[in-house]
Amino acid sequence: MENFVYHNPTKVLFGKDAEDAVGREIVPYAERVLLHYGQGSAEKSGLLGRIRRSLDEAGVAYYELGGVMPNPRLSLVHEGIDICKKNGIGLVLAVGGGSVIDSAKAIAAGAPNSDNVWDYFSKQSKPKAVLPVAVVLTIPGSGSESSQAAVLTNEETQEKLDFGNDRLRPVFSVLNPQLTVTVSPYYTAMGIADAMAHVMEAYFTDTPHVDVTDRMCEGVLKSLIKCGYMVREQPDNYEVRAEIMWASKVAIDGTLDAGRVGDWGSHYIEHEVSAAYDVAHAAGLTAVLPAWMRYVYQHNRDRFIKFAMRVFNIEYDPDDPDMTVLKGIQSLKDFFRLMGLPVSLRELDITDKKELDKIAENAERHGGGSIGHFVELKKDDIRAILELAF
Repeated sequence: MENFVYHNPTKVLFGKDAEDAVGREIVPYAERVLLHYGQGSAEKSGLLGRIRRSLDEAGVAYYELGGVMPNPRLSLVHEGIDICKKNGIGLVLAVGGGSVIDSAKAIAAGAPNSDNVWDYFSKQSKPKAVLPVAVVLTIPGSGSESSQAAVLTNEETQEKLDFGNDRLRPVFSVLNPQLTVTVSPYYTAMGIADAMAHVMEAYFTDTPHVDVTDRMCEGVLKSLIKCGYMVREQPDNYEVRAEIMWASKVAIDGTLDAGRVGDWGSHYIEHEVSAAYDVAHAAGLTAVLPAWMRYVYQHNRDRFIKFAMRVFNIEYDPDDPDMTVLKGIQSLKDFFRLMGLPVSLRELDITDKKELDKIAENAERHGGGSIGHFVELKKDDIRAILELAF
């Protein structure tokens, strides 16, 4: 196990009607907030109305900016930064899923500073100050409600980059499973897949003596799979929604990767796929991740055998250990497919193999010359994985 510092200061308000406390929770942090949200679902459901009422009752002034899209855009972040600067905003309140939260984090990083917020994502500079962020989560999966990271797309350059800073962890997050009951089956499935991908990025490691977090990763994966089956049949089941919401938070809040070095190569590859084709992040992951697994498993076959046996209950074949691994990978693909998610790039309408070279080149460049920690991947490796995913 590696040395580590575990610090996650995000206060979580979990349960039914928890969003009613938003106003009084904000009072210690700011008198004016930017209310940031997506493209209309929070308004239609009445959630924004309840949040506005909570802010009014607490005496918190608010300015609004909606319109966040999947793969949040730099241009909207610049709008949010301008609103914050002109109105003395003290906190950014995100109401939505991962895209809204990431956009809010980018605004919070850019608003108190004079340099270009994109410089933080391109690793040219770091913010001197950051506004506090708070969250009302409506679509679980990204884990951004308690993580220190954000991902942003620059439409002009077609780059999708990540930025992490511990000050970007939300000061509090509201997790009410009731709010997720109306999420469509497809977006529910993508949230589950996104959370599973986060767990697997931590799970596939060369760090020895990490049995505690191995077992925790396996447990979270098994629970997400179980809940994936159940939520298809019982979309209104509060308890199932609650399990998915908490598992998605734990998947990337620092708990499961404590003391171990995760991989994250699949995420780097997917970021380039969605930057080029504007596909949903989780859908890109379900296409890329199984291909990555097939490409790298020989590096540490025993870990993949453990994954197959402990997560998908595959029986070990001593005469053909590789078959045990491949059955585990196939079980993962079968689960994604059952959930209605793509398992190939072609299913994402990516049909020109000539584009794969550019995606691989960009992934290598944005990774600083290589990506991944479990297996270090160069351009040719990334290209081969994309070919397997095709």
